[in-house]
Amino acid sequence: MLFEMTVPQFKKMLHNLSMILDKAAKHAEAKKFDMDVLLTSRLAPDQFNFIRQVQIACDTAKLCTARLAGKEAPSHEDTEKTLPEVKARIEKVIGYLNTFSAKDFAGAEDRKILTPRWEGKHLLGLEYATQHAIPNIYFHITTAYAILRHNGVDIGKKDYLGELPLKK
Repeated sequence: MLFEMTVPQFKKMLHNLSMILDKAAKHAEAKKFDMDVLLTSRLAPDQFNFIRQVQIACDTAKLCTARLAGKEAPSHEDTEKTLPEVKARIEKVIGYLNTFSAKDFAGAEDRKILTPRWEGKHLLGLEYATQHAIPNIYFHITTAYAILRHNGVDIGKKDYLGELPLKK
């Protein structure tokens, strides 16, 4: 259950974010301003900028997946500054997520999940996924979306949600 709730949706949302970035690049080109303006934009002075929102979304996806599977996540240096670097970060994480299957999540619901910030406290896997990781990735992807939308990039709910598995 946890695999289906996390990995496929994380991959989809990161892919959607990458597609939104393509629209942002076209917007910057059409309006004749440097893409760095969007990459360093933020909604509020005390909020992380767009690049950091993407980095945290990527980290949430890879760390959640690794922790639930009882594995070690790859490390990223958070040095992205350009559009190609940001897109490459997203692709690396999607590639990492592609290495997991539902079998990797055996026992994940009851696995004890610890993070350095929790100072010795823990959540069980199901709690971690549903109360921390899933809301966190949506928060940061939504904030990245809002930064671009606020700056005039022509994106909407369909861009955010991506393709749906609609049936006839």
